[in-house]
Amino acid sequence: LAPPPDPSRAMVRLISVLAGAAAIATTDAFATPALGGVAQRARASSSCSLQMGPGEDLMKRAGTVLSGVALMGGMLLPYAADAAYNFPPIDSKDTTRCVFKSSAMGQSNAARDKLYDLRECPMEGKDAAGNDIAGAIMLRGDFTNAKFKGSTMSKIYADEAKFDGADLTNAVMDRGSYKRASFKGAVLANSVLSGSSFEGADLENTDFSDAYMGDFDQQRICKNPTLKGTNPKTGVDTRMSASCRIK
Repeated sequence: LAPPPDPSRAMVRLISVLAGAAAIATTDAFATPALGGVAQRARASSSCSLQMGPGEDLMKRAGTVLSGVALMGGMLLPYAADAAYNFPPIDSKDTTRCVFKSSAMGQSNAARDKLYDLRECPMEGKDAAGNDIAGAIMLRGDFTNAKFKGSTMSKIYADEAKFDGADLTNAVMDRGSYKRASFKGAVLANSVLSGSSFEGADLENTDFSDAYMGDFDQQRICKNPTLKGTNPKTGVDTRMSASCRIK
């Protein structure tokens, strides 16, 4: 499961469509057409033409505006859907849902026979060390102090999840989405983070020692204002562990 599309691209397309639709609706509704002489005479002499008063004309123009808005809304729906995933409702009746299940077929490609749903699961302190949980949906789950040492976590979708104090040493966490997630005091030493997004994540006291990440990934992490402090377990300075310039 790849990270969601960049919302900025969807926003650019949305603005373009919005501007075009607004221009059309405004022109049709409020601009008086510049009719040529022939057109004016034909309109005046037409026995089938309806003479509308100011109120009726205003209603017609308002109707045109509403039609334009409705059309515009329909055009924008695909772009709104493109901004985020549409997951099925959480199956609250499934008592076995919030359990770490290692995949024998994933091989870092998130291949599973059904959605691996860990959304909003309370899994504080649970052990997934060495497991292949690639492709899991961990949105807003609580994995505080959980053990992911050596786990395969490729293509994880874990926006707004909590990994405070979690052990992610040697974990393969590439191509994942951890936007607005919390990693306070977590250990990501020697982990693989290439292609993953930590936009808006809380990285205070996190240990990134020897973690593998691309240059652009590192630049984004270094710009995170929460990248500070010292990891309480390893005693390592957070910014130094990520090879970021010390402020």
